[in-house]
Amino acid sequence: MAGGRRMRYARQTVLPQIGTEGQARLAAAQVLVVGAGALGVPVLQYLTGAGVGCITLVDPDRAEISNLHRQPIYGRHLGTPKAQAAAVEMAVLNPDTTVMPLVARLDPANAPDLVARADLVLDCADSFAATYALSDACLAANRPLIAASVLGTQGFAGGFCGGAPSFRAVFPDLPAQAGTCATAGVMGPMAGLIGALQAQMAMAVLLGLRPTPLGQMIRFDGLRPASFRFDGAPEPETGHRFIAASQMRPDDLAVDLRGPEESPLPFVPHALRQPDRLHPAEGQRVVFACRSGLRAWTAADRLRRDWPGEIALIALGDAP
Repeated sequence: MAGGRRMRYARQTVLPQIGTEGQARLAAAQVLVVGAGALGVPVLQYLTGAGVGCITLVDPDRAEISNLHRQPIYGRHLGTPKAQAAAVEMAVLNPDTTVMPLVARLDPANAPDLVARADLVLDCADSFAATYALSDACLAANRPLIAASVLGTQGFAGGFCGGAPSFRAVFPDLPAQAGTCATAGVMGPMAGLIGALQAQMAMAVLLGLRPTPLGQMIRFDGLRPASFRFDGAPEPETGHRFIAASQMRPDDLAVDLRGPEESPLPFVPHALRQPDRLHPAEGQRVVFACRSGLRAWTAADRLRRDWPGEIALIALGDAP
Protein backbone atom coordinates (compact mmCIF):
# COMPACT_ATOMS: atom_id res chain seq x y z
CA MET A 1 0.00 0.00 0.00
CA ALA A 2 1.54 3.34 -1.06
CA GLY A 3 2.43 5.90 1.61
CA GLY A 4 -0.52 8.20 0.92
CA ARG A 5 -2.97 5.33 1.10
CA ARG A 6 -1.39 4.03 4.30
CA MET A 7 -1.98 7.41 5.89
CA ARG A 8 -5.56 7.66 4.57
CA TYR A 9 -6.64 4.34 6.10
CA ALA A 10 -4.25 4.24 9.06
CA ARG A 11 -6.94 4.73 11.70
CA GLN A 12 -8.93 1.73 10.48
CA THR A 13 -6.20 -0.66 9.34
CA VAL A 14 -4.70 -0.50 12.83
CA LEU A 15 -7.84 -2.32 14.00
CA PRO A 16 -7.27 -6.08 14.24
CA GLN A 17 -10.69 -6.63 12.61
CA ILE A 18 -9.47 -4.87 9.45
CA GLY A 19 -5.71 -4.69 8.94
CA THR A 20 -4.18 -4.65 5.46
CA GLU A 21 -6.08 -7.80 4.44
CA GLY A 22 -9.42 -6.28 5.36
CA GLN A 23 -8.53 -3.04 3.59
CA ALA A 24 -7.82 -5.05 0.45
CA ARG A 25 -11.26 -6.69 0.76
CA LEU A 26 -12.89 -3.28 0.97
CA ALA A 27 -10.95 -2.06 -2.07
CA ALA A 28 -12.11 -5.06 -4.11
CA ALA A 29 -15.79 -4.74 -3.11
CA GLN A 30 -18.60 -3.93 -5.54
CA VAL A 31 -21.49 -2.28 -3.69
CA LEU A 32 -24.93 -1.23 -4.91
CA VAL A 33 -26.47 1.77 -3.12
CA VAL A 34 -30.09 2.56 -3.98
CA GLY A 35 -31.01 6.08 -2.93
CA ALA A 36 -28.81 9.17 -2.61
CA GLY A 37 -30.97 10.96 -0.07
CA ALA A 38 -31.04 11.23 3.71
CA LEU A 39 -29.81 7.66 4.27
CA GLY A 40 -27.67 7.41 1.16
CA VAL A 41 -25.56 10.48 1.93
CA PRO A 42 -23.96 9.18 5.17
CA VAL A 43 -23.69 5.70 3.65
CA LEU A 44 -21.77 7.10 0.69
CA GLN A 45 -19.54 9.28 2.84
CA TYR A 46 -18.50 6.50 5.20
CA LEU A 47 -18.10 3.76 2.59
CA THR A 48 -16.17 6.09 0.30
CA GLY A 49 -14.02 7.29 3.17
CA ALA A 50 -13.32 3.68 4.13
CA GLY A 51 -12.01 2.90 0.64
CA VAL A 52 -14.75 0.65 -0.75
CA GLY A 53 -13.65 0.02 -4.33
CA CYS A 54 -16.72 0.57 -6.51
CA ILE A 55 -20.18 1.90 -5.65
CA THR A 56 -23.04 1.87 -8.14
CA LEU A 57 -25.45 4.61 -7.04
CA VAL A 58 -29.07 4.58 -8.24
CA ASP A 59 -31.35 7.58 -7.69
CA PRO A 60 -33.82 9.40 -10.00
CA ASP A 61 -34.18 12.69 -8.11
CA ARG A 62 -32.60 16.14 -8.26
CA ALA A 63 -31.22 18.04 -5.28
CA GLU A 64 -33.67 20.55 -3.80
CA ILE A 65 -33.26 23.16 -1.09
CA SER A 66 -35.69 21.26 1.16
CA ASN A 67 -33.24 18.31 1.14
CA LEU A 68 -30.31 20.17 2.65
CA HIS A 69 -31.09 19.83 6.37
CA ARG A 70 -30.52 16.09 6.07
CA GLN A 71 -28.48 15.86 2.82
CA PRO A 72 -25.83 18.55 3.36
CA ILE A 73 -23.49 17.52 0.53
CA TYR A 74 -25.82 19.01 -2.10
CA GLY A 75 -25.52 22.68 -1.13
CA ARG A 76 -23.72 23.60 -4.35
CA HIS A 77 -25.64 21.13 -6.55
CA LEU A 78 -29.25 22.33 -6.39
CA GLY A 79 -31.14 21.22 -9.49
CA THR A 80 -28.55 18.55 -10.32
CA PRO A 81 -29.39 14.82 -10.28
CA LYS A 82 -28.38 13.58 -6.85
CA ALA A 83 -26.57 10.52 -8.19
CA GLN A 84 -24.31 12.69 -10.35
CA ALA A 85 -23.76 15.32 -7.64
CA ALA A 86 -22.90 12.66 -5.07
CA ALA A 87 -20.39 11.07 -7.45
CA VAL A 88 -18.65 14.45 -7.80
CA GLU A 89 -18.49 14.93 -4.03
CA MET A 90 -17.24 11.40 -3.37
CA ALA A 91 -14.48 11.77 -5.97
CA VAL A 92 -13.16 14.70 -3.93
CA LEU A 93 -13.51 12.79 -0.66
CA ASN A 94 -11.56 9.74 -1.85
CA PRO A 95 -10.28 9.18 -5.39
CA ASP A 96 -9.63 5.52 -4.53
CA THR A 97 -13.39 4.88 -4.67
CA THR A 98 -15.29 4.87 -7.97
CA VAL A 99 -18.93 5.98 -7.70
CA MET A 100 -20.89 5.09 -10.82
CA PRO A 101 -24.10 7.19 -10.92
CA LEU A 102 -27.28 5.88 -12.49
CA VAL A 103 -30.04 8.50 -12.73
CA ALA A 104 -32.99 6.11 -12.68
CA ARG A 105 -35.62 4.61 -10.41
CA LEU A 106 -34.97 1.18 -8.97
CA ASP A 107 -37.82 -1.12 -10.00
CA PRO A 108 -38.43 -4.87 -10.33
CA ALA A 109 -37.30 -4.76 -13.97
CA ASN A 110 -33.77 -3.42 -13.38
CA ALA A 111 -33.22 -4.71 -9.83
CA PRO A 112 -32.11 -8.30 -10.68
CA ASP A 113 -29.28 -7.21 -13.01
CA LEU A 114 -28.05 -4.48 -10.66
CA VAL A 115 -28.11 -6.86 -7.69
CA ALA A 116 -26.32 -9.62 -9.60
CA ARG A 117 -23.33 -7.32 -10.24
CA ALA A 118 -22.91 -6.38 -6.57
CA ASP A 119 -21.28 -8.10 -3.59
CA LEU A 120 -23.54 -6.19 -1.21
CA VAL A 121 -26.70 -4.09 -1.60
CA LEU A 122 -27.76 -1.13 0.53
CA ASP A 123 -31.36 0.01 0.37
CA CYS A 124 -31.35 3.74 1.15
CA ALA A 125 -34.40 4.61 -0.95
CA ASP A 126 -36.76 4.65 2.04
CA SER A 127 -39.51 3.29 -0.23
CA PHE A 128 -41.17 0.03 0.77
CA ALA A 129 -41.83 -0.83 -2.90
CA ALA A 130 -38.09 -0.54 -3.62
CA THR A 131 -37.28 -2.48 -0.46
CA TYR A 132 -39.49 -5.43 -1.41
CA ALA A 133 -38.13 -5.41 -4.98
CA LEU A 134 -34.55 -5.39 -3.70
CA SER A 135 -35.25 -8.05 -1.08
CA ASP A 136 -36.82 -10.35 -3.68
CA ALA A 137 -33.85 -9.84 -6.03
CA CYS A 138 -31.28 -10.30 -3.24
CA LEU A 139 -32.96 -13.47 -1.96
CA ALA A 140 -32.95 -14.95 -5.48
CA ALA A 141 -29.29 -14.01 -6.07
CA ASN A 142 -28.11 -14.82 -2.51
CA ARG A 143 -26.80 -11.28 -2.02
CA PRO A 144 -26.75 -9.60 1.41
CA LEU A 145 -29.03 -6.59 1.80
CA ILE A 146 -28.74 -3.83 4.37
CA ALA A 147 -32.09 -2.04 4.42
CA ALA A 148 -33.16 0.94 6.51
CA SER A 149 -35.94 3.44 7.00
CA VAL A 150 -36.24 6.72 8.87
CA LEU A 151 -39.19 8.99 9.60
CA GLY A 152 -39.66 11.72 12.15
CA THR A 153 -37.44 10.80 15.09
CA GLN A 154 -37.49 7.03 14.52
CA GLY A 155 -35.63 4.64 12.27
CA PHE A 156 -34.23 1.15 11.85
CA ALA A 157 -31.58 -0.74 9.93
CA GLY A 158 -31.40 -4.49 9.36
CA GLY A 159 -29.39 -7.14 7.56
CA PHE A 160 -31.37 -9.40 5.24
CA CYS A 161 -30.81 -12.16 2.65
CA GLY A 162 -27.33 -13.48 1.85
CA GLY A 163 -28.09 -16.50 4.05
CA ALA A 164 -30.38 -14.61 6.43
CA PRO A 165 -34.17 -14.28 6.16
CA SER A 166 -35.49 -11.76 3.66
CA PHE A 167 -37.26 -8.50 4.39
CA ARG A 168 -40.56 -10.27 3.59
CA ALA A 169 -39.87 -12.82 6.32
CA VAL A 170 -39.77 -10.05 8.91
CA PHE A 171 -42.37 -7.76 7.31
CA PRO A 172 -44.85 -9.94 5.38
CA ASP A 173 -47.49 -7.20 5.51
CA LEU A 174 -47.47 -3.46 5.05
CA PRO A 175 -48.61 -0.98 7.70
CA ALA A 176 -52.15 0.37 7.39
CA GLN A 177 -50.68 3.76 6.51
CA ALA A 178 -47.23 5.05 5.70
CA GLY A 179 -45.85 8.56 5.87
CA THR A 180 -43.04 10.17 3.92
CA CYS A 181 -40.42 12.73 4.82
CA ALA A 182 -42.48 15.28 2.85
CA THR A 183 -45.70 14.58 4.77
CA ALA A 184 -44.48 13.50 8.22
CA GLY A 185 -41.08 15.20 8.42
CA VAL A 186 -37.71 13.87 9.55
CA MET A 187 -34.92 15.06 11.81
CA GLY A 188 -31.66 15.33 9.91
CA PRO A 189 -29.43 13.88 12.67
CA MET A 190 -31.70 10.83 12.97
CA ALA A 191 -31.29 10.16 9.24
CA GLY A 192 -27.53 10.55 9.69
CA LEU A 193 -27.56 8.13 12.62
CA ILE A 194 -29.44 5.42 10.72
CA GLY A 195 -27.36 5.93 7.56
CA ALA A 196 -24.14 5.62 9.58
CA LEU A 197 -25.55 2.44 11.14
CA GLN A 198 -26.17 1.06 7.66
CA ALA A 199 -22.59 1.83 6.67
CA GLN A 200 -21.26 0.10 9.81
CA MET A 201 -23.36 -2.98 9.09
CA ALA A 202 -22.21 -2.98 5.46
CA MET A 203 -18.55 -2.87 6.43
CA ALA A 204 -19.09 -5.71 8.91
CA VAL A 205 -20.54 -7.84 6.10
CA LEU A 206 -17.79 -6.95 3.63
CA LEU A 207 -15.09 -7.72 6.21
CA GLY A 208 -16.76 -10.93 7.38
CA LEU A 209 -16.95 -9.78 11.01
CA ARG A 210 -18.71 -11.89 13.65
CA PRO A 211 -21.36 -11.77 14.87
CA THR A 212 -22.76 -10.95 11.48
CA PRO A 213 -25.32 -8.14 11.17
CA LEU A 214 -27.26 -10.33 8.75
CA GLY A 215 -30.31 -11.50 10.64
CA GLN A 216 -30.20 -8.53 13.00
CA MET A 217 -32.49 -5.50 13.35
CA ILE A 218 -31.52 -2.33 15.22
CA ARG A 219 -34.15 0.32 15.95
CA PHE A 220 -33.98 3.83 17.36
CA ASP A 221 -36.95 5.67 18.84
CA GLY A 222 -35.39 9.03 19.45
CA LEU A 223 -32.25 8.12 21.36
CA ARG A 224 -33.69 4.86 22.71
CA PRO A 225 -32.13 1.87 20.91
CA ALA A 226 -33.45 -1.67 20.67
CA SER A 227 -32.07 -4.70 18.86
CA PHE A 228 -33.21 -8.21 18.06
CA ARG A 229 -32.20 -11.11 15.85
CA PHE A 230 -34.53 -12.87 13.41
CA ASP A 231 -32.32 -15.68 12.10
CA GLY A 232 -35.10 -18.24 12.29
CA ALA A 233 -37.86 -16.19 10.64
CA PRO A 234 -39.55 -18.38 7.96
CA GLU A 235 -39.93 -17.16 4.40
CA PRO A 236 -43.62 -16.52 3.60
CA GLU A 237 -45.12 -18.90 1.07
CA THR A 238 -47.24 -16.16 -0.46
CA GLY A 239 -47.03 -12.40 -0.76
CA HIS A 240 -47.83 -9.61 -3.17
CA ARG A 241 -45.13 -9.00 -5.74
CA PHE A 242 -44.19 -5.70 -7.34
CA ILE A 243 -43.54 -5.42 -11.06
CA ALA A 244 -42.45 -2.54 -13.27
CA ALA A 245 -44.87 -0.90 -15.67
CA SER A 246 -42.68 -2.24 -18.49
CA GLN A 247 -43.49 -5.78 -17.31
CA MET A 248 -47.22 -5.44 -17.99
CA ARG A 249 -48.81 -8.12 -20.19
CA PRO A 250 -51.28 -7.20 -22.97
CA ASP A 251 -54.06 -9.21 -21.31
CA ASP A 252 -53.53 -7.92 -17.74
CA LEU A 253 -56.54 -6.44 -15.98
CA ALA A 254 -54.99 -3.11 -14.95
CA VAL A 255 -56.44 -0.95 -12.17
CA ASP A 256 -55.10 2.57 -11.56
CA LEU A 257 -55.93 3.55 -7.98
CA ARG A 258 -54.68 7.13 -8.27
CA GLY A 259 -57.19 9.95 -8.41
CA PRO A 260 -57.41 12.35 -11.36
CA GLU A 261 -55.70 15.00 -9.24
CA GLU A 262 -52.63 12.77 -9.03
CA SER A 263 -52.60 11.86 -12.71
CA PRO A 264 -55.27 12.86 -15.25
CA LEU A 265 -54.53 9.80 -17.40
CA PRO A 266 -54.24 6.16 -16.26
CA PHE A 267 -50.79 4.61 -16.42
CA VAL A 268 -51.89 2.42 -19.36
CA PRO A 269 -54.78 3.38 -21.67
CA HIS A 270 -56.95 0.37 -20.79
CA ALA A 271 -56.54 0.68 -17.00
CA LEU A 272 -59.69 0.96 -14.93
CA ARG A 273 -59.95 3.89 -12.52
CA GLN A 274 -61.15 2.75 -9.08
CA PRO A 275 -63.91 0.32 -10.19
CA ASP A 276 -66.60 -0.82 -7.74
CA ARG A 277 -66.03 -4.50 -8.55
CA LEU A 278 -63.56 -6.50 -10.59
CA HIS A 279 -64.42 -9.44 -12.83
CA PRO A 280 -61.09 -10.94 -13.96
CA ALA A 281 -61.22 -13.71 -16.54
CA GLU A 282 -59.88 -17.15 -15.74
CA GLY A 283 -56.09 -17.10 -15.95
CA GLN A 284 -55.94 -13.31 -16.17
CA ARG A 285 -53.53 -11.36 -13.97
CA VAL A 286 -54.82 -8.37 -12.01
CA VAL A 287 -52.39 -5.47 -11.66
CA PHE A 288 -53.05 -2.74 -9.11
CA ALA A 289 -51.10 0.51 -9.44
CA CYS A 290 -50.80 3.62 -7.27
CA ARG A 291 -48.14 6.17 -6.38
CA SER A 292 -46.35 4.38 -3.52
CA GLY A 293 -47.77 0.86 -3.72
CA LEU A 294 -49.64 1.12 -0.41
CA ARG A 295 -53.13 1.43 -1.90
CA ALA A 296 -52.26 -1.29 -4.42
CA TRP A 297 -51.23 -3.65 -1.61
CA THR A 298 -54.45 -2.93 0.30
CA ALA A 299 -56.57 -3.54 -2.81
CA ALA A 300 -54.73 -6.80 -3.45
CA ASP A 301 -55.46 -7.91 0.12
CA ARG A 302 -59.18 -7.29 -0.44
CA LEU A 303 -59.26 -9.10 -3.78
CA ARG A 304 -57.29 -12.06 -2.43
CA ARG A 305 -60.12 -12.87 0.01
CA ASP A 306 -62.44 -13.75 -2.88
CA TRP A 307 -60.16 -14.52 -5.83
CA PRO A 308 -57.22 -16.96 -5.97
CA GLY A 309 -55.68 -15.76 -9.23
CA GLU A 310 -52.41 -13.93 -9.89
CA ILE A 311 -52.03 -10.38 -8.58
CA ALA A 312 -49.19 -7.94 -9.14
CA LEU A 313 -48.51 -4.43 -7.85
CA ILE A 314 -46.91 -1.34 -9.38
CA ALA A 315 -45.56 1.68 -7.49
CA LEU A 316 -45.67 4.46 -10.08
CA GLY A 317 -43.97 7.17 -8.05
CA ASP A 318 -44.78 10.84 -8.40
CA ALA A 319 -46.27 11.96 -11.70
CA PRO A 320 -43.76 13.91 -13.82
